[in-house]
Amino acid sequence: MKPNIHPKYQKVVFHDTVADTYFVIGSTIKTERTIEYQGNTYPYITIDVSSVSHPFYTGEQRATQKDGRISRFKNRFGNIRGRS
Repeated sequence: MKPNIHPKYQKVVFHDTVADTYFVIGSTIKTERTIEYQGNTYPYITIDVSSVSHPFYTGEQRATQKDGRISRFKNRFGNIRGRS
């Protein structure tokens, strides 16, 4: 391999904020944040979705909203036709 052209490969802690789970994975990502994890200091990255929290892997669906935009519109303005 040519010297000085490859990014630095290191262990990084990824934090799934939804499931509050930590992963130590080798990566070339750069960050200024660090965390003390299991007695060692690692670079720290927060993520929103991982295999622990993604519905495809967990089999669970999260209910985000009961009423969408269209159903709220129909609830507000659905009876206007009957008015004269």
